[in-house]
Amino acid sequence: MKLKGMFLVGILLICAVFAATIELTVWTHEDPNRTLLEERYIEEFQKLYPEVSVKRVTYPSAKIKETVLTAFSAGKGPDIFNMEVQDEYPYIVNRRVAPVNPAALGYKNVEEIYAAYLEGTLDPVSYQGKLYGVPLEITNWCIFVNTRYTKALGLDFENNYPKTWEELMEVSDKLTLRNGEIITRRGFDFRYPYYLTIFTPMVEQMGGYLLNKEGTEAIINPQAWVEVLTFMKEWGPSGRNLGSPTYTAARKNWNKDDGSIVMIESGLYQILRLKAENPELYESKEWMVIPWPVFENAVNHVKGNYYGHYYVVNAQSSPEKQEWAWKLIAYMLKHTGEYFEEVGLIQPTYELMESEVFKNFPYANVFMEDMSQAGCVLLHQAGPRLEQLIREAVESVMLSGVTPENAVKTLKAKATEVLEDY
Repeated sequence: MKLKGMFLVGILLICAVFAATIELTVWTHEDPNRTLLEERYIEEFQKLYPEVSVKRVTYPSAKIKETVLTAFSAGKGPDIFNMEVQDEYPYIVNRRVAPVNPAALGYKNVEEIYAAYLEGTLDPVSYQGKLYGVPLEITNWCIFVNTRYTKALGLDFENNYPKTWEELMEVSDKLTLRNGEIITRRGFDFRYPYYLTIFTPMVEQMGGYLLNKEGTEAIINPQAWVEVLTFMKEWGPSGRNLGSPTYTAARKNWNKDDGSIVMIESGLYQILRLKAENPELYESKEWMVIPWPVFENAVNHVKGNYYGHYYVVNAQSSPEKQEWAWKLIAYMLKHTGEYFEEVGLIQPTYELMESEVFKNFPYANVFMEDMSQAGCVLLHQAGPRLEQLIREAVESVMLSGVTPENAVKTLKAKATEVLEDY
């Protein structure tokens, strides 16, 4: 009888342990190098806190925003997630994510969190006096060049790289190879369809804007939009046939060095992906990074917009889960230096920015110089819808023969209609 009682007590204790287990789900975008780190961090965290179980799930960058939207619509969002901040912003404005928990993050108060990060880098996740996330990475794009191909044509990028979009077009034309009308090697191509990151700053260079300062009017200075769309039309199949949104994303082939692309837009993380995926090219030093171009007649010398991926926590998760979620985020992000050295992610803390590791990293100075001339990607509840409209405009002139003037008229009309919903 006594043994039976002890057995029952043991069973109850086991059940109590399992009942107390906290199960956290983390959804994030794919990055093989980062996966290796974060799986290790999660394993370490679970050993420290056996009562916590963590399931980390990755999605392609384009897919995760659809997946998160669907999950939240069904009331089944993950406890922790990160996306590009322009896609996260509507969740912040609509209070679908929770304000940060300073104590769980290891800070005395919110002010201490702001003091740890470069000025302005927490603004994208600040709303009405509250902070809703902390950055996994802040990213801007420069131009990566495979110099094997530029040198073969006698182009000396070390001393005379293309500084304007017009110069880049001319150089790209020299580098592009075709089989009839089919491009077999692109000199350069854009990072479609990230138009809020690349296209709107090109328009700003020419004096146009997506929205006015109040966010109530769209397509400011339509002539600037016409000029940039004209450039894109000339770039595409009906112009000089240098590239197209229909081709494989340029950054996917650049690391392979398969001769299909010479120059791409990408972030500093591309360097460590190159090192992991193609060590031969990485060690050859036959590659370099140059600043993002500006139009010859630019009135604003701005560079490509920067964006960020911020870890945020689901406001629908229980208070207990939210606290543990912030503790897990804090544990992962305390490895700022390792994220940078192993993955090339810039977590904009003063500690990292002032370190010798950062200052001595290849081409970090190029990215930081461009960052100093960059704006943040548009943060507006209508942002994702507006980006889709810009995509339609660009692809209509590049692929469907629509004139830039008509594309801008359609874009303005549709964007104005979208703004009426907010």
